[in-house]
Amino acid sequence: MFRPFLAGCGLVLLAGAVQAAPAPASRYTQDPYPSTYKPVASGPVLLQGATVLTGTGQRLDGADVLLRDGKIVAVGSRLDAPGDATRVDASGKWITPGIIDVHSHLGVYPSPGVGAHSDGNEMTSPVTPNVWAEHSIWPQDPGFATALAGGITSLQILPGSANLIGGRGVTLKNVPAGSYQAMKFPGAPWGLKMACGENPKRVYGSRNVSPGTRMGNVAGYRAAFIDASEYLRKTTPKAAKPAKKRWWQSSGAPAASDSEKDTGGKRDLKLDTLAGAIKGDILVHIHCYRADEMTTMLDLAKEFGFKVSAFHHGVEAYKIADRLAAENVCGALWADWWGFKMEAFDGIQENIAIVDRPANSCAIVHSDSEEGIQRLNQEAAKVIAHARLAGIEIAPERAIRWLTQNPAKALGIGERTGTLEAGKMGDVVVWNGNPFSVYAKAEQVYIDGARVYDRNDPSRQPKSDFMLGQPAAQGAAAGGVR
Repeated sequence: MFRPFLAGCGLVLLAGAVQAAPAPASRYTQDPYPSTYKPVASGPVLLQGATVLTGTGQRLDGADVLLRDGKIVAVGSRLDAPGDATRVDASGKWITPGIIDVHSHLGVYPSPGVGAHSDGNEMTSPVTPNVWAEHSIWPQDPGFATALAGGITSLQILPGSANLIGGRGVTLKNVPAGSYQAMKFPGAPWGLKMACGENPKRVYGSRNVSPGTRMGNVAGYRAAFIDASEYLRKTTPKAAKPAKKRWWQSSGAPAASDSEKDTGGKRDLKLDTLAGAIKGDILVHIHCYRADEMTTMLDLAKEFGFKVSAFHHGVEAYKIADRLAAENVCGALWADWWGFKMEAFDGIQENIAIVDRPANSCAIVHSDSEEGIQRLNQEAAKVIAHARLAGIEIAPERAIRWLTQNPAKALGIGERTGTLEAGKMGDVVVWNGNPFSVYAKAEQVYIDGARVYDRNDPSRQPKSDFMLGQPAAQGAAAGGVR
């Protein structure tokens, strides 16, 4: 009897709660190239009797995982499933959330690695926040399929590190598709790729243009964010000042404001991105090796009011592990890369383990490699082994967070994926054994509840059109069909 009354009042009740209208999108993050991703249709799936690492710090032995409608429904023992569910005997196997690589260049530096495919660095200016990595992505890169065979279900594609500010990165679901929009993770925030240290000063200093030094690097960031701060001030709608009501105005007539349509003039694609970062709508990811430079970048962030989501590579992150944890900044790191240039010389193999130790830490194993992305589980295993040699024991249920929960947090998608919890995306990997063993292989990979990869089923082993064309080319060279 109350429905007509409530409808007349303009209220909508859903699940017993009043739903507020969604906030309008920021002008700095409007997306003219929106995601068209649609999960593969699939029925219910019950994975039974496995050792389950939930990604939340729990290990469950002899447990089940139930997937339905693209989501995780439940994790536990002896779960009930609908009669039409596909039942998978996972006894003796291990189950984890899908692996997430927070730092990849697949699609923008695809294989084969030829000059015609080199689309990751816009090395025409040290400050290029106007470029978006997604506009360089080649969906047919064979690296996506090989990453899927390694358990990668989501990944962030970033511009390279030649520039001080290299442009926007994008998060993808690792599914075969004909366009990058069909891979684009719905609702994931963009990342902003920045780089400190040797790369920008080497690239531009060799041309006798700024920056040629580390102090030139910092001056370049500051100049860019000063412009962005001014742009943000000009483009932020100003609140109308209350005006005196004139005798001829009715009580309901609003007072006009000269500034109510102040938009700051012409859009600037560079400053849109930087303003979005200052507002927190675009997450900042910084390529930075040395501890002292990371502290400088944290101070830069405070100066201009933005938040660093993660430092990438960070071979000296162990030196400031406490500060990173205190400021809620993730360290996206390699297991053991070091020494290939001066700023990488002070790396240690216990780096990730030390960054992981403080309370509220956020250690991540990343790849930055089309080969390393295929075995991120083994990269994490190397960290466990070297930590043990240093007297630090790290259990599998903790280490899996470096590959799932923590990268999801850094990418701003932690509420939707990265752990095996009811209601989250059904992104799951079934391993033939302990994923931190050198013998471990991903046997099945589920994305949004659909089995998109199966090591024992060739029909579930996607290949790019580029690779499908190779046998035909080989046959032609041997005198076959021309």
